[in-house]
Amino acid sequence: MVRMIRRLIALAFLAACSSAPQAEAPRTFRVFLLAGQSNMEGHGVVDLDDERDYNGGRGTLARFLEPAVQRAQWDELRNPDGSWFVRDDVAVSYLTANGTRKVGPLTVGFGVHEGAHHIGPELGIGRVLGRRFEEPVLLVKTAWGGKSLAVDFRPPSAEGDTGPFYTRMLEELRAALASAAVDHPQLSGLTPRLDGVIWFQGWNDGCDERMAAEYEENLVLLANDLRAEFGDPALPFVAGETGNMDNTVLREGQRKGCERLEFARFVPTREFLRPAQESPNTTHGHHWFGNGESYLRIGDALGRAMAELTGSR
Repeated sequence: MVRMIRRLIALAFLAACSSAPQAEAPRTFRVFLLAGQSNMEGHGVVDLDDERDYNGGRGTLARFLEPAVQRAQWDELRNPDGSWFVRDDVAVSYLTANGTRKVGPLTVGFGVHEGAHHIGPELGIGRVLGRRFEEPVLLVKTAWGGKSLAVDFRPPSAEGDTGPFYTRMLEELRAALASAAVDHPQLSGLTPRLDGVIWFQGWNDGCDERMAAEYEENLVLLANDLRAEFGDPALPFVAGETGNMDNTVLREGQRKGCERLEFARFVPTREFLRPAQESPNTTHGHHWFGNGESYLRIGDALGRAMAELTGSR
């Protein structure tokens, strides 16, 4: 009899639970930290075409998208009237090195320079992640030209002083999140969720033999320190190869560092390097010669790697 009463109580409890209104899951937006040096800042030329400074427009993003086959492959970049498409489901926050705040929906113009004539990898990254997720996406860019991982971004767990730009990277991420509802009204009332870090940096380390040799270890420490900082040991981490540089020690360090990490991807980029004579800035090899196609394809590859890592989160 006692056993029967207990069973009836248990059934009543289960019935009450199943009929009670369920709390609605918090609505979120996905946040991705985009960090690095000048090639994350973005020097890809969109549409500048004077002969002296931009090689007559060879290699610009606009020129790359002129053929119908390219327009079809890279849909959602240009509208039928030739204007640049704006993605309302992907937002960007970027404080440039000169103090200009660039915030708004994803389109061209989030490169390092004033105006809408340059891009970084964010255009390709945002296009992929915007398609991948139902939730809104916020890309927070924290990048400064001429900075090394060994010194400027040096992670806290490495011997020596923590790099000042490691600290600034975190400060700018938190500032962008604090002002997200104001900068991007469509995110108001939603909860941010940091879903990954995309790292694109290495040129300065590749110019120094010692820095290049320790890049692998520093990259591992960087990823682990960021995961510890945010309390997420499985935070996805994607690193792009410095494929426009011939330093194989550096590039192997980037690859091997990612291979030592769980929930990480190394993204080769060498195949996206275009000849100087087919690019806008023929003397800027350190900036992929300003080639718009290069920056677009690099971003696309980085975004695809991140989308794969976040598939089960």
